Amino acid sequence: MNIHEYQAKALLRSYGAPVSDGRPVLKAEEAKTAAGEMDGPLWVVKAQIHAGGRGKGKFKEAEAGEKGGVRLAKSVEEAAALAKQMLGRTLVTHQTGPAGKQVNRIYIEDGSDIARELYLALLVDRQTSRIAFVSSTEGGMDIEEVAHNTPEKILTFSVDPASGLSDFHGRRVAFALGLEGNQVKQCVALIKTLYRLFVEKDMEMLEINPLIVGKDGNLKCLDAKMGFDGNAIYRHPDIAALRDETEEDPKELAASKFDLNYIALDGEIGCMVNGAGLAMATMDIIKLYGAEPANFLDVGGGATKEKVTEAFKIITSDPNVKGILVNIFGGIMRCDIIAEGIVAAVKEVGLKVPLVVRLEGTNVELGKKIINESGLNVIAADDLKDGAEKIVKAVKG
Repeated sequence: MNIHEYQAKALLRSYGAPVSDGRPVLKAEEAKTAAGEMDGPLWVVKAQIHAGGRGKGKFKEAEAGEKGGVRLAKSVEEAAALAKQMLGRTLVTHQTGPAGKQVNRIYIEDGSDIARELYLALLVDRQTSRIAFVSSTEGGMDIEEVAHNTPEKILTFSVDPASGLSDFHGRRVAFALGLEGNQVKQCVALIKTLYRLFVEKDMEMLEINPLIVGKDGNLKCLDAKMGFDGNAIYRHPDIAALRDETEEDPKELAASKFDLNYIALDGEIGCMVNGAGLAMATMDIIKLYGAEPANFLDVGGGATKEKVTEAFKIITSDPNVKGILVNIFGGIMRCDIIAEGIVAAVKEVGLKVPLVVRLEGTNVELGKKIINESGLNVIAADDLKDGAEKIVKAVKG
């Protein structure tokens, strides 16, 4: 689960991390009051969407001179005008794709005098199952480009959970960032704060880009992105309350309400599979035969008829789907349950695209009988290879 920048900064502030004073704005009429509560003389007006690249992004139907979703204002009136201008419009960045995201929230904060821009992040290292720090002197720009062009400018190390975090971890980051004097002490304190926040809130990612050195010599978190482990959200009702469902794919949101593992993709063949490994194999074989999967969808080992019905609805709600491949290996999940769910879903929402079903395992014969006697126009497949060939041929032909 991701949250907005202003929410992330509120969390940082509550843990004692240095951030600028700022106010969120959800309604245009609140903008002037919010800006007036800060000192100035510069205000930064930021569009709040769950995507990076806001500063370089462009609004659809942009007016001449517009510079994206992060802008400077020199007065309260200008800050309020910019906020009103951004609210309700669609911002397109390299991470949103061409569709963009509608800006429903604005963050206005005090401007900062910047001497240097740095990069700092905490991540879960999947290889070592440890928390890793990533830091670079090249902040304020795409860290992917830095990693590709000048990887020597990035320091990455993980923290051994047996010994825990120590001051030397903070000093290691400070020296890598070229900090001096009191800045080193500030960095050590900041690293401790971020690590504690990361662990206590079950985060997956915490990115500060940029972490700045102000002209006064002090460190400040100028931007913040946070992602949380969805499986641990039940332990953090305060974090769950920050969820903005308008930022999520409607299909993925609907799937989450039925405990379905669904991720929307850009292809034309919808997939319904039980088991993540089998789902990956199904996607791979679709690509092997010349098509692209429209989604990853794992209905799980204990799915009910109702879950399967909802899964089918979600797949068919995607206008890009030109065909559907159901690939079920019945172990814990029985093939007859899948068949009943498919029949119920098709009768409810209709079937406008080719449907190929491959069933194998527990109660497979009963499952096939249910489908065969349903009167549905379903193409049966003997195995995964056969299923992939048939759905690709049906879609392409």
